[in-house]
This record gives sequence, C-alpha cells and structure tokens, in this order.
Amino acid sequence: MSDEKPVTPAKPEPPEPQTPTPMPKPRTPNLALRRLRAGFKPSRGQAIVAVVLALVACVAVVQVRVNRADDGYQNARREDLIAILDGLGQNTRRLESEIADLEERKNSLSSSADKAQTAREQAEAQVRTLGILAGTLPAQGPGVRITLNDPQGKMTSSNLLDAIEELRDAGAEAIQINGQVRVVASTDFVDDAPGIGIDGQKVNSPYVIEAIGESHNLAEAANFPGGLVSEVTGPQVGGTAEVNELETVAITALHAPEEHRYARPAPSPTK
Repeated sequence: MSDEKPVTPAKPEPPEPQTPTPMPKPRTPNLALRRLRAGFKPSRGQAIVAVVLALVACVAVVQVRVNRADDGYQNARREDLIAILDGLGQNTRRLESEIADLEERKNSLSSSADKAQTAREQAEAQVRTLGILAGTLPAQGPGVRITLNDPQGKMTSSNLLDAIEELRDAGAEAIQINGQVRVVASTDFVDDAPGIGIDGQKVNSPYVIEAIGESHNLAEAANFPGGLVSEVTGPQVGGTAEVNELETVAITALHAPEEHRYARPAPSPTK
C-alpha cells in the first residue's frame, strides 16, 4: 500500500464586495442668482415709468431743435427781420394779385359776348406767361445783377444752387447765368472744376446772375447775413460779390425743352 495521502482540492475564495456608487448630492439653490434675475425682471410699474421717461426725452429733444431753429431769427438784426417781412409781404401781394387776375378772367369769360375770342386772347397771354416760366421766351423787367468772382476756384455747384434758391424765395420770376444759361425748374448744377456745369454747359468765373423781380427784395436776399454774399466772400471761398439793383434786366438766354418720355397730361378732375 502506498503512504501518499489523497489531495484535497482548494476552495475558491469568495468574491470581494463591490464598492457602492455614491448618490449625487442635491443641488443647493443659488439664492444670489435668483435675486439678480428677479431684479432684472421689471414690474408693471417700472415699465410705465420707463415709457414716461422715454416720452419726456423725445419732447425735450424736439424742444431743443425748435429752440435752435428759432435762434437764427432771435439773433438777427432788426433790419434783417424787416427785410424778411418785406419779402413775405411781397409774396403775399403777388399771390393775391394772381388770384384777382384769375377771378377777372373768369368774370370776363362769363360776361363776354364773344367768349371764343376772349378765351383765345387769354390763352395767348397764358402761353406767354408759361413761356417765360419755362424759359422758352425772353423776358425783361426790373431786377438785379449779381457778379461773383472766384479767383481761387473754390466755388462749387452747391454755392451757385444756394444762390438760385435764395433768389427764387425772394420772388425771382426769370433767371439767367452768364447770359448763356436760362435757369428753369429742371436745371441741374454739377461740379466741373475749374468752373461749374449747368445743363451740360461749362460756366466759369466770374459768375453773373441776372434775375427779374422786385429788385429791392432780390438784393436783400443776396445780402442777407449768412446768405449768398456772406458765403462767397467768406474764408471758405474767398471771393468777391457785387449786387446791383437795375430798373431793367433783359433775360435773353433760352431753354430748349426736351420731350417727356414718361409724363403725360392727366385728365381734368372736373371731367
């Protein structure tokens, strides 16, 4: 018999216990953040106050602009204000005269025995008037001659356009420049240094502007502080300006009208 002892099999070791997964910690509410958010959320009362403040700001801005616009008249001299009133009175009288003339035409047509002849004569007179306004007919009458010298070539088309607008506001009925360009409603001004292009024509210094109208009003408009003469003789241009009132100004330059491509007469509203 053998002395060897039977081998006993080893017992398996028990598995190690698994580490439990830690539970998430509950999130603590951020009270400071909540208070900040609540502060940025306006209440109904705060919204109303904001709207009222915005309206007050708008009113203040408008008032400041109105006050600035009135400063030009508040700082003007008494003579300048009188000149402005004279110009407005002249325009009023001119419009009243036109109204009276139209009423006279209407009465003449209503009472005339030969209405066709009367209408023809009035139509011819109207054609002559419109021809002067359109620049297709020469004109003469009292007015001014303004001579602008620009030795440094600093005048621009905007300077000349401002001069034309000031004369029109003062009641100018017909205007020409350098005796070669008739100024009408469609006249355009462009920079063409040295000089200015007007309706495709080159015009150089000295610029001679002739205008028909009430000569005193036209001269006052040109000499008004901050107006044409001040602008040309100021440091920006450095030129000279001469304004002469004349009993008779002859406007001989004519405008060649172009046929309209798109505009057509509209039907009369009475038909």
